[in-house]
Amino acid sequence: MFVDLGLLALRLTLGAVFLAHGAQKAFGAFGGPGFAGATGFIGSLGFRPARLWAGLAVGGELVAGVLFVAGLLTPLAGLLVLATMAVAIAKVHGPKGFFNQNGGYEYNLFLIVAALAMVAFGPGALSLDHVLGLGR
Repeated sequence: MFVDLGLLALRLTLGAVFLAHGAQKAFGAFGGPGFAGATGFIGSLGFRPARLWAGLAVGGELVAGVLFVAGLLTPLAGLLVLATMAVAIAKVHGPKGFFNQNGGYEYNLFLIVAALAMVAFGPGALSLDHVLGLGR
């Protein structure tokens, strides 16, 4: 039972982080830039068309957050985290080194590893995947 509670805590934390970051970019919540600001930033990274790529990034964060919170389609949630964080490392944080205090990629790397651990261990008994028989 403690394992399932630990997996639940990890899932809820990952889900909340991605929902919050997605909400910043989508709606301007929590002091975020909103979709227009996120689109401008994505465009400044060289992605064209910027609006499409911003929608994919923001949508990926929001969908990953919802799926992790629910414990539903956990492998898809992990893939979305891996994809969005890998791009964030490659385009923004990687050139700044490892440490977060310098804008580096340590936090993004931790989120990737946490998501991959969630996929590897499964969402636990306190998940929709478990209830629906979709995971272990």
